[in-house]
Amino acid sequence: MSKEFIVETSARHVHVTEETLAVLFGEGHELTKKKDLSQPGQFACEERVTVVGPKKELPNVSILGPCRKADQIELSATDARSIGIAAPVRESGDVAGSGACKLVGPCGEVDVKEGVIVAKRHIHLTPADAQELGVTNGEVVSVKIDSADRSAILCDTVCRVSDSYARAMHIDTDESNAVGAGRDQVGTIVKL
Repeated sequence: MSKEFIVETSARHVHVTEETLAVLFGEGHELTKKKDLSQPGQFACEERVTVVGPKKELPNVSILGPCRKADQIELSATDARSIGIAAPVRESGDVAGSGACKLVGPCGEVDVKEGVIVAKRHIHLTPADAQELGVTNGEVVSVKIDSADRSAILCDTVCRVSDSYARAMHIDTDESNAVGAGRDQVGTIVKL
């Protein structure tokens, strides 16, 4: 088995609770799957919202499903700054004390008091993948990404291990642009 893993660019997106979905799209509305994502059970939806900050707004932002227990808006640092939101770099699910915004849908709007983050880069791994790569859940590693013109080593990458994951690293659009990542980009863990 190769020690490489796919590096995927995670563009801006929103995770919503069932309550927020009902306000934005109407009572009883269910998310409409557009396509499956690389992580099992996760999918991009047809539904889109506008993310509103103090300076301006980002229209047409995709919702990812399924619904979650807390609203979470994942933006690049560039996106967050452009609309005037102070969004901390956090692991998914760690939204306490994070940025605030307004979400606007076709049927209503929701003031999200906390939930705007810049997602910390991470690698999804199964327990077998983690054992093969010599890492543990929560371990922070460095990843070498070779590209045609902008190869780099990305430090501070969290390993997330679960039986429900598929082997893939996620970086945001700022990071993807910085390394010139292509569609079939791969990475490898390096020891510094």
